[in-house]
Amino acid sequence: MRRFTFETPDGDMAALEFGDPAKKLAALWLHATGFNAMTYQSILAPLGLRTKVQAVDLRGHGRSTLPAKPSKLKSWKRYRDDVIGFIDRESPTRPIVLGGHSMGATVALMVAGARPEKIAGLVLVDPVILPRRYYMAMHLSPFRRGGSHMAKQARRRRNNFESREHIEFKYQGRGAFATWRKPFLEDYILDAFDRTDGNDPDSDKQVWQLLCDPKWEAATFLAQRNRPWGALAKVKKHRIPITILRPDRDSVMTDEVAAQLTAKCPHLILKERVNTTHFLPMEAPYDVRDELSSFISSLIEGIADEEVGLVKRSLRGA
Repeated sequence: MRRFTFETPDGDMAALEFGDPAKKLAALWLHATGFNAMTYQSILAPLGLRTKVQAVDLRGHGRSTLPAKPSKLKSWKRYRDDVIGFIDRESPTRPIVLGGHSMGATVALMVAGARPEKIAGLVLVDPVILPRRYYMAMHLSPFRRGGSHMAKQARRRRNNFESREHIEFKYQGRGAFATWRKPFLEDYILDAFDRTDGNDPDSDKQVWQLLCDPKWEAATFLAQRNRPWGALAKVKKHRIPITILRPDRDSVMTDEVAAQLTAKCPHLILKERVNTTHFLPMEAPYDVRDELSSFISSLIEGIADEEVGLVKRSLRGA
């Protein structure tokens, strides 16, 4: 794994790279709200054994230093444009496979809608796609704010901890993290917190702070003036291969939305994974990795579908 930064006039976007840096980029991964690229490294790292895969810390998340003012965020177009700038530099000539989880999946779809020539295929894990009437209301009523429940939860999120061990104690097996396999929580913590006390490294008095400010996370949940349905129309028009992995419990997509997605874009493949929740990548990581691997094989490497094999499984147990 290699860490690097994408420099912009406003700040830097932190990124991870897996695989031979001399190769052309094959796939890019986008994380969920409040998470970071490092969270998904155990899914992405094995793909780097044969190709080059990257993941980014989106604005306001992880170790990216792009300005993140909650009052300025009205939609996820800001994230979309950041990703487009990143792809323009990292893969200027060859389309790539673009994948993501939750908010990251929706942003990936929006990128494909804005720049379809840059995207070879989409692997989306439980994207945040709401009914079309909801987005219509958001655009017709610019001062209306949605997603209040998730935003309220984010604002109440604890921002300071006494040590790395304290963080793990508070997160392990609780709330959203209850169903996560190892080592996803450990990887998330690596780039979700930073020590800010300035004391000696061995000091008992430590302060560890969330890098994704709870106010920015809340603003992300509220910033729903998006157009994912319009982006899906572009995906359909350009026949971009697209697979959506959906959990069978607690999906952010309703059954109504799932049915409308497949009706609006007939070539879309919707796979429902049993015994999973919205945190499907952390619960069934091999499904996500195998889907990315299949897309890379067929769309980037040109391998026939019948010759594509599954990726070796290596994660520790639950």
